[in-house]
Amino acid sequence: MSTTTVTPLTTQDAEALITAAREAAEAAGVTVSVTVLDAGGHLLAFRRDDRAVLISGETSTRKAYTALQLGAPTADLVEAVQPGGLFHTLPTALDRPLLFIAGGVPVHRDGRLIGAIGVGGGAPEQDHGFATTAVKALA
Repeated sequence: MSTTTVTPLTTQDAEALITAAREAAEAAGVTVSVTVLDAGGHLLAFRRDDRAVLISGETSTRKAYTALQLGAPTADLVEAVQPGGLFHTLPTALDRPLLFIAGGVPVHRDGRLIGAIGVGGGAPEQDHGFATTAVKALA
């Protein structure tokens, strides 16, 4: 039985994720908030553009938390919380609210979940794109 140690998400990784997401958003002319959480759901990094809507700070954090807890991009989970969906009651079942809006993406290293990034401030598809770009840049 072999045990492989996977390097956790570092503050340096978190800063790289924030920078890549913000650069992608800036190139698209969108002001955003970006949150990076470690595997335990703890805040590693956060950045809100000066002109980003205030609620984007909260939404970016909840998107990251949701992607981390469910191990999937929030964009892939939107249908699951619709009436009749697998997770329909999940958003209200927990103490810490989940947010099923595109823009949260889990971060993996060597096949292991090590954290998540959440982006808020643009349209959901844009936020998802910025977060995905950041994760790809880190890999």
